Amino acid sequence: MNRSTSLLIHPEELDTVWLDQLEALGVKTLGLHPVGGKRANETLAAMLNRFETPEYRRLLDEAERRGIEVTCEMHALRYLLPADALAAHPQWRRVNAQGERAADWNLCPSCGEALDYLSESAARLYARLPGRPKRVSLWLDDSQDAFCHCDKCRSLSPSDQQMIVLNAMLRGIRAVRPDAKLAYLAYFETLPAPTRPDLRDGLYLEFAPYKRDLTRPLDDPDCEANRRETEHLRSLLAFFGAEDATALDYWFDNSLLSRYTKPPQRLVPHPGVVKADMAFYRRLGFERISSFACYLGADYRALYGLPKLDSFAEGA
Repeated sequence: MNRSTSLLIHPEELDTVWLDQLEALGVKTLGLHPVGGKRANETLAAMLNRFETPEYRRLLDEAERRGIEVTCEMHALRYLLPADALAAHPQWRRVNAQGERAADWNLCPSCGEALDYLSESAARLYARLPGRPKRVSLWLDDSQDAFCHCDKCRSLSPSDQQMIVLNAMLRGIRAVRPDAKLAYLAYFETLPAPTRPDLRDGLYLEFAPYKRDLTRPLDDPDCEANRRETEHLRSLLAFFGAEDATALDYWFDNSLLSRYTKPPQRLVPHPGVVKADMAFYRRLGFERISSFACYLGADYRALYGLPKLDSFAEGA
């Protein structure tokens, strides 16, 4: 089975030093990940603007020359369905747990008009991505308790709501590239497997155990946090299959370890955990293994030098 590794960084952190590091590690894929949260629409727009500049274009061309594939992985929903659209169409908004139409996160997956708008927006966004990659990660909003509780949606699990939304996005993307595939992000409430195999075509699993304990291996039976994060992992793989299945971990996510505050803290990875987890993912059949590696750009290097990422190469 073909297996590959990748690291995800913030777009503004990309430079030739990062490309040198990727080459030294033997990592052939670089993911650009705009900052999530409430400002995800703004950071995504900023990334798209960077793609239009000659300086950034040269960096992308240099990555291609070195054989490094550049992908984009981002919380895209608020960019695709902006505040002015939700203001003009209140029925597109989700209903929160208090029964209110809320223009805060995601949308109502039972609203066909909203899904049609989302599909067209996804096509326009995808057309602006470098190389229009076959695999793309356009994630829902970066929040917990962000799904719809309206009369039509309340019987749908968050996982099945995500499947409906992803199918709308994929419909638009495939108008640009017919063989494109879209990631199902298993994260927070969408860790349980969906129940809609009729919506599975064109989707692949991306497993992101955000609430894990990074000091303990994922398959440590004595670690309660990691048991919770992996509870549904085998059922997810049974549902989606191993093809293109991607483990997206947090071993080198210095933004998380720095509590999303600059200046960044010194990264202190746990090499034994990294190697054990990579072996665990391989045993389960994951084709791709990746990790966030944000907050490790020029400002980090000015403080601490190059980050220690050798365990990622050694575990591959």
